[in-house]
Amino acid sequence: MDVGIANPRLAGIALMCGTLAFFACLDASAKALALAGVDPLLTTFMRYAVSVVMVTAFINPVTRPGVVRTRRLWLQVVRSLLLFGSTALNFLALRKLQLAETLSIQFAAPLTVALFAGPLLGEWSSPRRLAAIGVGFIGVLVIVRPGIGPVQPAVLLSLGNMLCYAFYIITTRKLAGIDSTATTMFYSGLAGLAVMTPLLPWIWTDPGSPGLWALLVGVGLLGTIGHWLLVMAHARAPANVLAPFLYTQLLWSVLLGYLLFGDVPNRWTLIGASVVVASGLYLLSQERGRRPQL
Repeated sequence: MDVGIANPRLAGIALMCGTLAFFACLDASAKALALAGVDPLLTTFMRYAVSVVMVTAFINPVTRPGVVRTRRLWLQVVRSLLLFGSTALNFLALRKLQLAETLSIQFAAPLTVALFAGPLLGEWSSPRRLAAIGVGFIGVLVIVRPGIGPVQPAVLLSLGNMLCYAFYIITTRKLAGIDSTATTMFYSGLAGLAVMTPLLPWIWTDPGSPGLWALLVGVGLLGTIGHWLLVMAHARAPANVLAPFLYTQLLWSVLLGYLLFGDVPNRWTLIGASVVVASGLYLLSQERGRRPQL
């Protein structure tokens, strides 16, 4: 094996695994804040306030002339709103659901992307891929189990998070051929901050302890650094090499949920998550078969 090729890929895989550890810690921090009585919308505000400050420090009109110019302002706004919606709904759902439950439902996002990529992006799926998507959604139904007792409102919030995230991915793909990555990064958190800032007087509560303040700031740092590591990972390894490692986040979520909150996923969550992950890996294998290996 050519060491010159292997090392960047291994570095990319390591960075991807680090990314997902950061994202799992982000969700755990948001849940801890919610259980401590901090309004999830305030956590959402801090997530974007810290992110915008950090991103703007490195990507701004001074360091990157022309970064604010976009050929699809409305699409940048929609993408930023979808990211905000995904974050807010996820933080709200985490008040009642386990980390593994919300993440398992969110794993259906790639399936949703594959389903809607045809009409929205012109990337049509084969009958086998459509069958895998259908099986994946059955896995989500196993987790949610509609009709077996009342469906928790938090589950609906988590499903809303999944849909927002799926369409966020689609708009990101759409913008990839229109605006630069720096421009898209610059606009990512602005809509969320713009929506939350006017609401601040109504959602503001003093966390009351340095530890909770540290967690609030940490939510922004974890999200921003996680996305930075994600970009670095994709700069070193192809997406189809990195994609299988997305599912390591489920391991982190189960571990953190047990250690921090005493949560043990029930059998339906584990069965449904296994079905969703298997469907996602099958779609990935089909994608690897279609694309030339680098």
